[in-house]
Amino acid sequence: MLGTLLPLPVLLILLNLVYSKQPHIVLIVADDLGYNDVGFRGFNTFISTPNLDKLANEGVILENHIVSATCSPSRTSLMTGRYAIRTGFWKGNLKRNEEFGLGLDETLMPEMLKRNGYRTHGVGKWHLGMFTWEHTPVKRGFETWFGMYLAEQNYYSHKSVEGIDFRDNYLDADGNVVDNVRRDLEGQYSTHLFTNRSVELIQAHDQNEPLFLYLAYTSVHTPHQAPQEDVEKYAMNISANITDFLMRKKYSTMISIMDEGVGRVVDALKQKGMMENTVLVFTSDNGAGLSGSNYPLRGGKRSFFEGGVRAASFVYSPRLEKSGYINKNLHHVTDWYATFQKLAGDKPNLHQKPQLEIDGVDIWSSLSKGEPCRDEVLYELRDPSKRLDSTGKDARDVARAYPVSLNTSSTTIQLPYDEMRPLKALNYAQDFFAIRWKNWKLITGTGITLHGWTSSTGQTDEYEQFTDESGNLHDWTIVSGTFLFDLTVDIREKNNLADDYPDIVKKLLNKRQSYVEKVKFISERKYDKHGISLVDGVWKPWV
Repeated sequence: MLGTLLPLPVLLILLNLVYSKQPHIVLIVADDLGYNDVGFRGFNTFISTPNLDKLANEGVILENHIVSATCSPSRTSLMTGRYAIRTGFWKGNLKRNEEFGLGLDETLMPEMLKRNGYRTHGVGKWHLGMFTWEHTPVKRGFETWFGMYLAEQNYYSHKSVEGIDFRDNYLDADGNVVDNVRRDLEGQYSTHLFTNRSVELIQAHDQNEPLFLYLAYTSVHTPHQAPQEDVEKYAMNISANITDFLMRKKYSTMISIMDEGVGRVVDALKQKGMMENTVLVFTSDNGAGLSGSNYPLRGGKRSFFEGGVRAASFVYSPRLEKSGYINKNLHHVTDWYATFQKLAGDKPNLHQKPQLEIDGVDIWSSLSKGEPCRDEVLYELRDPSKRLDSTGKDARDVARAYPVSLNTSSTTIQLPYDEMRPLKALNYAQDFFAIRWKNWKLITGTGITLHGWTSSTGQTDEYEQFTDESGNLHDWTIVSGTFLFDLTVDIREKNNLADDYPDIVKKLLNKRQSYVEKVKFISERKYDKHGISLVDGVWKPWV
């Protein structure tokens, strides 16, 4: 902070000079991080996250920060400020060789900030499309991109299946992508590489220019890998009584290594004299799967119960008027676009490229002053009429056999496991609607995946609540029905109130059509079926 020994009038003048400038923006995204896998949530005592905890506790912890249930949809909403239904990513995650990506008519966050004088650098995971060079990061507003295009990779070989996916890219003087594939980094742990590059970018930055640094760690996405010396350093508190003990040790170590990296980034900002004018946001893209803990929430990754979509998130900045508290206002991942747009002073109507309508709202006053900002968030909408898909025939047949009934009944129908396996695996024919309005949350439709709850220690026993025809336990089931929860008193989503509050159900159902009208139609999914996306063992655009 600025020196408190200065006379108050002088101090105020200096503060105004600092805060009237465009802030540096550091946006850090974790991958598949559990709600309870960080210390600042208050339940975790066995994973070491001292740097994240310090920033969160001295900043603003976000109690109700909603994301999507999987990687690509969350990242599209983050980068565009638009619900996934508008971008076509309501269909789910991008596949490795899929000919799809964020539409080129979308103005992405780095593009928006770059036109306002920001230096824009991306590090880590993209997962928003790479079937043409035009869909890759340095063509979408980033000056440089250091990292991967696809969903996951080995943390040491940097291969996704059989192909390398690690590059250090930029544009040449003619605007062409210089694709510098970093084969030389094989054997080096990717989380360390992402942190090192971020620190280097900060150290080399001219602090008189605004910086946008997007640091998208792959931790703690599979595969669960960590250096053994770090496992011995960080995972001593993981009890041998915990289910999947060895995997959980690696998982927790991956988080601690990421936490250490965040600490190094913050130290670099301070040493460079940039921290006083920085807004740092940390969030996960979705909840953890069975590897992590989303306690006390229900469900996890791929689920639209809170464990899948309520992210461990905070904002830290000396520019905040109010800090050191838990903000319980409703926020959505799309809101960062609108907030950064306002902080950058962007005038969307003055630019040659049209700005598509965004769904995010400027939440700076909510963060800085605790003021209310929004009372409604769309969690998800799936509508098969908006999708022409060559895959998933079995799944569509199941959906037709168990049609959605959008009514106020809370009755659930459990589908036979032999029929619903293709529906879960393909995830393409679901027809459901999930929305939050004030304290109320509605989930209704066909193809709703139910999960149980993880414990505070990461054990998955409570997940296994569902029995098939042979008496075998499962951690999921798929149902048709309507669920209504009051999240102010039932954060664990155990008490379905749909029959008790039919007027609330009706009110929320009436909102559905306005969202259906915004859904982007998805044509048949197309894939590279000839192996041309792999060139000399490297994943590359092929169209």
